[in-house]
Amino acid sequence: MSKKVAEIIVETLQEAGAKRCYGVVGDTLNHFTDSLRQSDIQWVPVRHEEVGGFAAGGEAYMTGELALCAGSCGPGSLHFVNGLFDAHRNGAPVVFIASQVPIGESGVGFPQEVDQTPIFKQYSVFCETLVSPEQARRMTAIAAQTALAKGGVAVLIVPGDLFTQTPSQDLPYRAHRFDYSLRPSAESFVPAVKQLNRGGKISIFAGSGCEHAREQVLALAEKLKAPVAWTSRAKDFIEHDNPYQVGMTGVYGLEGGYEAVAECDTLLLLGCNFAWTQFYPDKATIIQVDHDPTQIGRRHPVDIGLVGSTRDTCEALLEVVEEQSSTRWLDKCLKSYRKSLEKSAHNTRDDGLIHPQELTLAIDRLAAQDAIFTADTGSPMVWMSRHIQTHGRRRTLASLQHGSMANAYPQAIGIQLAYPQRQVVAMCGDGGLAMLLGDLLTLVQEQIPLKLVIYNNSSLGFVELEQKVEGLLDAYTGLANPDFGRLAETIGMWGKRVEREDELDTALGELFAQPGPALLDVKVNPMELVMPPKVEAGQVASTALYSGKAVLDGRMGEVVNLVKSNFLKR
Repeated sequence: MSKKVAEIIVETLQEAGAKRCYGVVGDTLNHFTDSLRQSDIQWVPVRHEEVGGFAAGGEAYMTGELALCAGSCGPGSLHFVNGLFDAHRNGAPVVFIASQVPIGESGVGFPQEVDQTPIFKQYSVFCETLVSPEQARRMTAIAAQTALAKGGVAVLIVPGDLFTQTPSQDLPYRAHRFDYSLRPSAESFVPAVKQLNRGGKISIFAGSGCEHAREQVLALAEKLKAPVAWTSRAKDFIEHDNPYQVGMTGVYGLEGGYEAVAECDTLLLLGCNFAWTQFYPDKATIIQVDHDPTQIGRRHPVDIGLVGSTRDTCEALLEVVEEQSSTRWLDKCLKSYRKSLEKSAHNTRDDGLIHPQELTLAIDRLAAQDAIFTADTGSPMVWMSRHIQTHGRRRTLASLQHGSMANAYPQAIGIQLAYPQRQVVAMCGDGGLAMLLGDLLTLVQEQIPLKLVIYNNSSLGFVELEQKVEGLLDAYTGLANPDFGRLAETIGMWGKRVEREDELDTALGELFAQPGPALLDVKVNPMELVMPPKVEAGQVASTALYSGKAVLDGRMGEVVNLVKSNFLKR
């Protein structure tokens, strides 16, 4: 018996390795979800499609395998946009089945019709519409193969009436996978090798392209006696057991990473796509290695470009560069990093006040050695990047490329489903949690044993920081929050609230001991600032201007607390 289009699509995606599909059932999607019901692919019913996009992105990013989303025509598919944009920018292989109104109603303003192509083509590796049943297996295979090969979201738009049709011909198309080497030509190495052999202050800036090149990067650092700074997306692969690591630069970084990048003579960018040009060196010779030629010199002018994978290029460089003997530059950066890391921990003698750094250090200390962490955009992302140690077995994920609010626990849903035996911890801002609060019900309904820690400062804290640094009075950032612990209990989760530092370890221990979904609401110091590695004079002046405005506005207490929390030694 011939198979219908819906069955063909599901079968092809299952053969490509997909295990879960996230969405909300209904309307033009019903025949597709019915085919899923009869397959080995799990349907994960979310309460908001944006959560489904984040969850699929989290699963696909962490596993490297295909994850699926499916949306009904019009509003259903549009609700996925933000979550899928985030997944795409993270390089997560996701296939999105976007159902559409029937072919005969297309283009005439039928209810719920939306032209999806220009919306999803902006951030996808593949975006095409199925126009005949005969295309079903071929187009689905291409979508899956492209998502896996290029790393990103592939969108297949399917008119609802096509799902029930049967093709007259069904050729055995399938998704293929590839593993290959990519290294520069011998001639292109010459200028890079000459520059590196000059010695001096050489630094490595490692990006997400180092994922499969840890051994080669560290061997090159040893040979060049180079400190290794890393972007936040490279943390999992570069930080642990690395005698050369000096942390991050940029707003999220500390002095060691900042100095290594900004003050070197030669900067070697390895699979690095760091966007903030003000943190690059002014006078250094910059060598960039990337597998994609279009990325060379895209973020900052470079002197030498090498097109190749980080792994293969580092292996080739190790064969030809001279070993450096002086460790003076490396030692200086390492000392600076250790000092700044200790200072940023910010311990307090006040048991009645929980600093977010202390909370993060406690999570780091008490969480499982193979735990996976997600963090909301804003300060939780900074504290995770600075203070969660990966140890080679832990993993981390944040919305680093897209910078979306409300990403942490939705991403963690997909990760927890992919790794049911591992501890997954979502480090949520109170604003992020509240934005997509409804899918806490998904945790309860599906009994997903996710652990949520809420950094509750009753404000959009990172926005407040932005306003203060610009010399503005913080405005419209306050949040009137409930007791999130009691709210969790109301919907069937374990929940608790903690407000004192001396109660923190016990509360976290209880959280991590829960067999099912659990939430810990932690009241953290609302006046804590994320201090960058280098404070510019303009930032000092602007913050002083904020302080003056606050005093004149009758908010002297806030200024005192700001100074105590960030500038007075404890």
